[in-house]
Amino acid sequence: MSGMINYCWRLVASLFSFIVFGVGGLLLAVTVFPLLFLLIQNEAERTRSARLVIHNSFRFFVYMIQFFGIFNFDIKQAEKQLANYRGKIIIANHPSLIDVVVLISILPQADCIVKKALWNNFFLKGVVKAAGYIKNSQNADELMEACSQSLQAGYSLIIFPEGTRTRSSGKIELQRGASNIALRCGVDMIPVTICCQPSTLAKSEPWYSIPCKKPVFKVGTGKPVNVRKFIKSDQSMSISARRLTAYIENYFNEEVSSHA
Repeated sequence: MSGMINYCWRLVASLFSFIVFGVGGLLLAVTVFPLLFLLIQNEAERTRSARLVIHNSFRFFVYMIQFFGIFNFDIKQAEKQLANYRGKIIIANHPSLIDVVVLISILPQADCIVKKALWNNFFLKGVVKAAGYIKNSQNADELMEACSQSLQAGYSLIIFPEGTRTRSSGKIELQRGASNIALRCGVDMIPVTICCQPSTLAKSEPWYSIPCKKPVFKVGTGKPVNVRKFIKSDQSMSISARRLTAYIENYFNEEVSSHA
């Protein structure tokens, strides 16, 4: 009986939390961000302030859903380690819907590549616009330039190399976009492994599919990947990107398997 009550509570709390998230994004877009636009004339400073607001808002959201008993989060160690990095590419596997929210809650000044759907989302388009996140709909040269400028400005650039949430099989298959960016910008990658047990908010899984046991969301970090080691004078950049992608794909699959 107590198990059913706990399940029902987490179901209701999950619905409430998603409503708070959507409405909160809309309120930021019509109140806080217009105020920043009026008070801060410098665009770079305005963007930095907007990203800090988003970081604190996502941090509140993470604390809220843990307080409600929806998740338990094990992120303190990752938070401590990631604080040491600036101007690096943060690559992570993507098992759940809230991965980017948790990572931005850890990183005070994070940038990320955002899919076109979010730029058109009624609740979140004001947030991504104010933050100046990078559009993935740009052509390759514009995307590369935007990433380079962000990294040079000292932002942590979050990329999910899978391109979408991990498939139901659990096998991680990466695209080469993140490797191309890292190689062409000459920036190290910081691998971040995300584990959520039991699985929830996975690909093609509705929000109301609540596991009977409260999930534990754990974030771990690995050693920086020196991408220059994958560049050889007698190889094309395409081959280097393929080798680098294979390396980090193997790393993620081994790390996720060890935590399964």
